[in-house]
Amino acid sequence: MSKLIIDHETQESEGGEDDLHKYLVNCKKNPGHVQFIPVDTFTLQHLPEGHQDNDLFELIKATADLTVRVDVKMITSPKWRRGSGSVWFVNKFHDGVIQDGVHGHTDYTKCWCRKCQDSNSPSKVWWEFSVYTATHVIFDVQENQTSLRLFYDRDDSPVISVNDVRVVDKDINSDRCELKCVTCDRNIGNKLLKMCKLYENIWKNVFTRYSASKSKHRINFIVSHPHGCSKQVSVGQCKDRLEEGDGTRFTYTTCTCPGSSGAHVQCIGYDGDWLWYNLIHCGNLHSGLNGSAFGYH
Repeated sequence: MSKLIIDHETQESEGGEDDLHKYLVNCKKNPGHVQFIPVDTFTLQHLPEGHQDNDLFELIKATADLTVRVDVKMITSPKWRRGSGSVWFVNKFHDGVIQDGVHGHTDYTKCWCRKCQDSNSPSKVWWEFSVYTATHVIFDVQENQTSLRLFYDRDDSPVISVNDVRVVDKDINSDRCELKCVTCDRNIGNKLLKMCKLYENIWKNVFTRYSASKSKHRINFIVSHPHGCSKQVSVGQCKDRLEEGDGTRFTYTTCTCPGSSGAHVQCIGYDGDWLWYNLIHCGNLHSGLNGSAFGYH
């Protein structure tokens, strides 16, 4: 593994949303957050010159749609730990048979959310999806203490949460964690499924264009929930590509803050991007750059 020393970027707090906004206002790493753009006001003009194309812009917006806040109740204290994550692999099931989605299977014939488990008439239709985040965001918690806030695009966005979350895979060395989530809310499930399909189509166009051009200015962007507040877009450049065995890690100038841990990292212009779908933000380095966890080919 690389010997890089990375300080993790979770946001811990004892209070609710008002407490998080206090951390936002008093941030020492990026005072004023001038290099973060709210996702609902992000435009084509926020991209660097030479990269202001619609496909890349649409990819950023599609990435934002699938970005979620990860909320974790800490066992050893009354604090909450918050990070970011991204939705992948949405699948719709009916009576345990997959109806739509990318891939997957289930051992259940009824929805397994808590509401349905306590019901005499559990839903026969439900949606399962994965969320990738950093292991250090959730490593010491029980499954029933983790929840997700979805579609948190603005300060006044309605609170839409998924509380049925299971840890299905985590790796301390690579700092990657996969959560399995379920909902029988048709509005949430259909929305996520549509967003995931749109993202895949847009990504293929961007990958083909930028891997062919082999731009010397490697674009990097991250959509995250800095300080646990609403989604923000930050755009920068990839600096170093570090490889160890089958693992690849990147450093970048793209701005991040506490609360950005676990966000999906997009490095545009590298031949292996398609394979690094699970590349996630890990933290900041003492050099002043930020760095990802290891993604695997």
